[in-house]
Amino acid sequence: MTLTPVLSANWGDETPWKLDSYGDYSAARKALAMDPDSVIQLVKDSGLRGRGGAGFPTGNKWGFIPQGDGKPHYLVVNADESEPGTCKDIPLLLANPHVLIEGIVIASYAIRANHAFIYVRGEVLHVVRRLQAAVKEAYAAGILGKRVLGTGYNLDVVVHAGAGAYICGEETALLDSLEGYRGQPRLRPPFPAVAGLYASPTVINNVESIASVPSIVDKGVDWFRGFGSEKSPGFTLYSLSGHVTRPGQYEGPLGLTLRQLLDLAGGVREGHELKFWTPGGSSTPILTAEHLDVPLDYESVGAAGSMLGTKALQIFDETTCVVRAVLRWTEFYAHESCGKCTPCREGTYWMVQILRRLEVGEGDATDIDTLLDACDNILGRAFCALGDGATSPVTSSVQYFKDEYIAHWEKGGCPFDPEAATLWAES
Repeated sequence: MTLTPVLSANWGDETPWKLDSYGDYSAARKALAMDPDSVIQLVKDSGLRGRGGAGFPTGNKWGFIPQGDGKPHYLVVNADESEPGTCKDIPLLLANPHVLIEGIVIASYAIRANHAFIYVRGEVLHVVRRLQAAVKEAYAAGILGKRVLGTGYNLDVVVHAGAGAYICGEETALLDSLEGYRGQPRLRPPFPAVAGLYASPTVINNVESIASVPSIVDKGVDWFRGFGSEKSPGFTLYSLSGHVTRPGQYEGPLGLTLRQLLDLAGGVREGHELKFWTPGGSSTPILTAEHLDVPLDYESVGAAGSMLGTKALQIFDETTCVVRAVLRWTEFYAHESCGKCTPCREGTYWMVQILRRLEVGEGDATDIDTLLDACDNILGRAFCALGDGATSPVTSSVQYFKDEYIAHWEKGGCPFDPEAATLWAES
């Protein structure tokens, strides 16, 4: 099995973030010589799916933008990477910001937008500065601004630093924040493609989605479809973290398995074995060692009962208390809930209370039922996916590790001895 460095191909260079090291924007030049609709069709034919979590076809999203409506069109790049375990967009922006800018030029041209925004998480100030420097280089080289690359097309790009809210990773909350309001999800319809930023047609794409476009334009649909599977074509960045020997970014085709990735990463840390893992960050249902050979594509992971999400593979070995891990995740979601809708606001709060009681051994058998009932009242009833995501680690952990929950109240506390790395049943 071979990795396929495309987005990460130049990460090992001395200064990959510099325009001189990046190249001459050949894919953008090629796209600007095409009809905009042809560019959209090219991306549709490639089968590129959004790399932000949901996996929605990128070309289809571009095609939803109404043309000839007399309104300004906008492209917004979602760089508000905040999902626990997800760490692909920030390294990409830090190492290779120009591949994103080239993708922005192509995407903006395709949807007839003259303004694009990069909404980046404000805490990563070093990335904000690198993006700003790259945009400045692009303006100076005639890649942005008036008459882009010597054509009649004009494009302005703004780097906008958010204020540090997980909820602003949700696309409509991001739009509210970009407009200067408190970041809260909007009720849909209308959808952003019709009434997005400033009530105008807007495309919102993840960093990796837009950064994948230049190579598709440059090398063609057949080349891109040579990676991955029929329904999940292409390459992607897998983020391995946690109890793994060599954590980091591994770029490969969609459809690799965790077993293959662990082989590349040196396996689970020495002397330990895999207990559970997340395929796409903490808001995706956890999987176990029995799922080591599930292909990491959208269909296969879905069939296994989880979601591919952002390919944030968090690895946990047998020293980890499942209840404690789920509690920490749930505390995060309760803290980051914007409070707009009752199911998420109240549900995440009460899940934290129940999990805290269970974790210290003060719960009983009815608490698991109450916990699952709370999840049932959140799932599908919240304004956005935050509520749904908050239920995923809870329901999936009970599915696979109910005995560990029970052990907490039977033993009067957490039955784990992290130092000895033993479960209650083995002690």
